[in-house]
Amino acid sequence: MALNRLAGETSPYLLQHAGNPVDWYPWGPEALERARSEDRPIFLSIGYSACHWCHVMERESFENPAIAAQLNAGFVAIKVDREERPDLDDIYMAAVQAMVGRGGWPMSVFLTPELRPFYGGTYYPAERRHGMPSFPDVLEAVDHAWHERREEIERSSRLLADAVAAEVGSAVPVSRAASATSPVIELQEGEGAEDLLRPGPRAGTTKVLNPLSDRMLLDAAVASLRVSFDAVNGGWGTAPKFPQPMAIEFLLRRAAVGEDAESLAMALRSLDAMAAGGIHDQVGGGFHRYATDAVWLVPHFEKMLSDNAQLSRAYLHAYQLTGERPYREVAGATLDYVRRELRVVTGAFAASQDADTAGVEGATFVWTLDEIRAELGSDASLFAEAYGVTEGGNWEGRTVLARVVDDRALAARFDMGPDKVSARLAAAREALREARARRQQPGRDDKVLTAWNGLMVAAFADGARILGRSADADAAVSAAEALLGESVGEDGRVRRSWRAGRPSPTGYLEDYADLAEGLLALYELTFDERWFVRARSLMGEVLARFADPVGGYFDTADDHERLLVRPKRLEDGATPSGNAMTTTVLLRLAAWTGDTRYRRAAEEAIRLVLPLVTRHPTAFGQWLIALDLALEPLDEVAIVGDPSAPETRALLDVAMRPYRPHQVVAASSNPGASAIELMQSRFAMQGRPTAFVCRDFACRQPVTEPAALGALLGG
Repeated sequence: MALNRLAGETSPYLLQHAGNPVDWYPWGPEALERARSEDRPIFLSIGYSACHWCHVMERESFENPAIAAQLNAGFVAIKVDREERPDLDDIYMAAVQAMVGRGGWPMSVFLTPELRPFYGGTYYPAERRHGMPSFPDVLEAVDHAWHERREEIERSSRLLADAVAAEVGSAVPVSRAASATSPVIELQEGEGAEDLLRPGPRAGTTKVLNPLSDRMLLDAAVASLRVSFDAVNGGWGTAPKFPQPMAIEFLLRRAAVGEDAESLAMALRSLDAMAAGGIHDQVGGGFHRYATDAVWLVPHFEKMLSDNAQLSRAYLHAYQLTGERPYREVAGATLDYVRRELRVVTGAFAASQDADTAGVEGATFVWTLDEIRAELGSDASLFAEAYGVTEGGNWEGRTVLARVVDDRALAARFDMGPDKVSARLAAAREALREARARRQQPGRDDKVLTAWNGLMVAAFADGARILGRSADADAAVSAAEALLGESVGEDGRVRRSWRAGRPSPTGYLEDYADLAEGLLALYELTFDERWFVRARSLMGEVLARFADPVGGYFDTADDHERLLVRPKRLEDGATPSGNAMTTTVLLRLAAWTGDTRYRRAAEEAIRLVLPLVTRHPTAFGQWLIALDLALEPLDEVAIVGDPSAPETRALLDVAMRPYRPHQVVAASSNPGASAIELMQSRFAMQGRPTAFVCRDFACRQPVTEPAALGALLGG
């Protein structure tokens, strides 16, 4: 089999296309120069390894010699992994959304040699069906327009490029900015694209008068979440339904201050519904990408590291807040899944597992009743009743496991105690997990993404602190060491990804911010100051190289490759925006250090989104967390003493065992030598471990007794 230029890449997604007859190029000078020198349009295809419809389009079109020949004859074909190049994905997704009103992956967009988009869509089938144009139809129409209607294409592409620049660079809504444009090529866009997106709210640059002391903004955000909340099924929105871990975390934070019982109810109803549904892998732990329905039953089966990092953390915090064991179990099983199935040899974590197994979506994860009977024997009836396994199945003749009957009801039906039911079901799940491990497994995208790994380090650090499991602590430390060794260069610059010892050449804002977030969580687990120092150094790079003078941050550094626009994404997506996470981290650093630069920069960023966070809360979930941090009084806790000594641990347990999202904690046995300003001038009273608590620019009397510290912190 002849290989194309993608054979030299490290991305598993690009390597999957290395044997295509398409003359693919990776994004880079060679491809762009060919387009300019031969005056050819660029066909830019963006996707990712775990994307089901990306695989479908590859099988149907990119592996088809006739279609490949048509593509090669008229275009320079460039393939991009969206997880490696979020800048390109953001820019050209904005263009596709402007042209067709929605977007998704695979993204298919046509560019002029000057990189201006002029036509695009998502998945195109190889043959016309369901009113959809075929991919050959699209190629023929674009080629004809390029040669016969070039002037119109140039005019349209300039207007669209201006709209994209406004949308992605300065955050003016593209739907308005692009209203004067219309596509030169008019073909009906197809359905079925991966993760269909709708044009979301975009933040304006207008400064608002609301002072950042107005805590009514938080109440308004909760009220807005209440309006769109699905009280029956949990979560927000309809099919397809996506987890909203950032919104849930915000609601847990509001519940923690004791002001809104409904916040807690919305958060817990969502967590309960997801945990019981098919989106949650009932046998192997962890969560699939999203539910294709409104009731969380049938998932899209890919598993993403970023989702599992955020969701495990949400369940951990719910357990901290409520003490209810099911949240502990879900969080622990999710962390176990990540450690077992996504860990790579360096100690970091792979990006994802595919939705498909041998081309069949979900094949590894679903069951028939006969398979359950063969594996579980006498416990098959109990398990089938608990997890909804039937002869006919609930999806394409097979069953997606979902918890449909609880232990108490099963105990009554099967005449046994609830504890016995729980034990037998746990044994059954383990037996099925072992059986499932013997099946062919979905593919794994084993590139290491710095941002997603940073989120995972934070989750494992929280898991170790909350669950008390040493394996979680080991996982957090190993991953952090791998990231600092492989992703951060000697110059302090962060790389986006690495695989097989080869790092990508550049990193993005979210890579710096998410890694810093993970390192700060690891600091609060270990109180090893090297993690804090490295996190602060990363944010120094952000302030120096990513800051926008009008407030907030660009997604790319000041020396990044020059593109159509320098992107500046504000709204959150499936992961926190780099801007929102940067703001969150800066607020925490301000509390540890007292450095007013951090607080000032964070407030300037928050002002960019204040007009929209309360109206569109699920699009600005991490911003709501940052706003909550900015508005709520924050406890600054400094503990003098050896963090491993029992007396010091007793003070640390009081500070950190409960769910206290509005605090930072520092600890050191040698405060005079500490790199953290919060520890400076602290001392041990009468030679005993001592806790100092400051709030609202005032410090309380230092204490040495755990009960006294608890009283200072509110119980």
